[in-house]
Amino acid sequence: MGPGGVGRPVALIALIALGWFGLGLVVANSYYQLMLTLVPIWAVLGLAWNISSGYTGLVSFGHAAFFGLGAYTVTIALIRFGLTPWLGIPLAMAVGALAGAVIGYPTFRLRGHYFALAMLAYPLALLYIFTWLGYQEVSLPREQQAPGWYMQFGDFRVYIALALGLMAGAMLISLALERSRFGLSLLAIKQNEPAAEAAGIDTLAWKMKAIVLSGALAAAAGGLYAVVLLVVTPDSVFGILTSAQALIVTLFGGVGTLWGPVIGAAILIPLSETLQAELGDVLPGIQGVVFGVAIIAVILLAPEGVFWHLRDRLQRRRAPPPAPPFTTPVLPPTPPAVAGAGLVVKDLAKSFGGLRAVQAVSFTVEPGAILGIIGPNGAGKTTLFNLLNGFLRPDRGAISFAGREIGGLKPNRICRLGIGRTFQVVRAFPRMTVLQNVLVGAYVAAPREADATAAATEALARVGLAARAQDLAAGLSTRDLRLMELARALAGRPRLLLMDEPLAGLGAGAVEDLLAVIRSLSAAGLTIVIIEHTMGAMVRLAHRFLVLDHGSVLAGGSPREVMADPAVIEAYLGKKWAAIRA
Repeated sequence: MGPGGVGRPVALIALIALGWFGLGLVVANSYYQLMLTLVPIWAVLGLAWNISSGYTGLVSFGHAAFFGLGAYTVTIALIRFGLTPWLGIPLAMAVGALAGAVIGYPTFRLRGHYFALAMLAYPLALLYIFTWLGYQEVSLPREQQAPGWYMQFGDFRVYIALALGLMAGAMLISLALERSRFGLSLLAIKQNEPAAEAAGIDTLAWKMKAIVLSGALAAAAGGLYAVVLLVVTPDSVFGILTSAQALIVTLFGGVGTLWGPVIGAAILIPLSETLQAELGDVLPGIQGVVFGVAIIAVILLAPEGVFWHLRDRLQRRRAPPPAPPFTTPVLPPTPPAVAGAGLVVKDLAKSFGGLRAVQAVSFTVEPGAILGIIGPNGAGKTTLFNLLNGFLRPDRGAISFAGREIGGLKPNRICRLGIGRTFQVVRAFPRMTVLQNVLVGAYVAAPREADATAAATEALARVGLAARAQDLAAGLSTRDLRLMELARALAGRPRLLLMDEPLAGLGAGAVEDLLAVIRSLSAAGLTIVIIEHTMGAMVRLAHRFLVLDHGSVLAGGSPREVMADPAVIEAYLGKKWAAIRA
């Protein structure tokens, strides 16, 4: 994944296709020739499912909708209009892409099992619609004249070649996706959607692009499936088993990689088809048993699939490199803040039912300043941050930055206006490298890949993590995860940085490392708003304090003034300690 050479995977794709076709040349049994054709077709459906679900993490139980629409488009176009499948399959891809857009826009507003169940409803509805329309069983007519023009061949090896060509094309598309900002953005959405949104990724737009592409590929697989079998029924193309096979071959082989669906299809389809041929009359439904056992085995033995299980085992055998020592941050100067480009908050309020989490909060942050927001647990500090960068919509009040009203905008739009964000609990993309994690943040300010890579590399240098650029994020210490998340926010070249408890969970040495980075950023002109409970560090760091208690502003001013305020002492330590102090 990510930028890099593609020669080796392309060569491997070609080798797989040639090897499979070579197997087809020596197989004479017509049933096994059909099986050799179906494996690449199911692999394509798995690759299509992988693009919209494997890379985004939103499980779809309804890819049979696109598969079936492709099959019926090719079939009806041939029967009603005499359109050759050579043109019918591209038409089916257009229908699948359109269906992806129509299905995706409302359904992506759902989350978790609601999304999965909604996706399941679409093929079931289409099954009944096509049955009601009278397409219970439709056969493609045999064309005696120019059969090749109608994709009807006497030699079944031609169908194997066509299926392999479609599979190779789908694999190349997946490979290009994996190595582009498209794929990296989808993986970021899968691993931590709020972090991706906060980094400037328009998550709905990317998911829509994914399901449109996925629908087109699934429809192409369905169209070729109809040509190969010469008969289409609603149950065979819209049935639950069709969606289940797309999902299971990908889960078995490995989600989020182009190799997963191919591995799953190459193992499960021959196994299920062979058992069906040999034992189907004795054990009806043996295919479903195979897929059921496969999914149980994967859940128990390799939850992320065969590919990732094998890759992780190989990597564990290699001794991990020692963590490099912290290096002094490299600090290219930040452009000076323009006059009036500060943050202005007026009368901000947010309630959750009867709980007033934030009420009547007003403050101003001057350009280049460090504002420390403090307060006891439950004071509303994180809720305030979520209002500032768009994860929550305010009930009342106004938020402006650089003279522009930003209250109620989506997080990705606020990020594009120059506001970066780190989180109380680090939101990393664990299966990406450190550089890829930071690249996700760089995309918001860099339209070209080279510019994004340069911005990400510079951000890593600024926080002292340049030596760990190629390490997986999952292997980082808490300190390095904090620094990496900070680098991701900096890669978007923000003018204002919101930091939510960046010192949480750090030892004394790591705290000093992070404080050194934050001071260097402030010295370069970056405006910073920081929530933190480590008061000793905050007193040394912040120019001004804002104290929240029960969602309201309790005090504000210089650290010395605030720490001596009796109301602040009482809020933190209680009335008894405040009386002793007095």
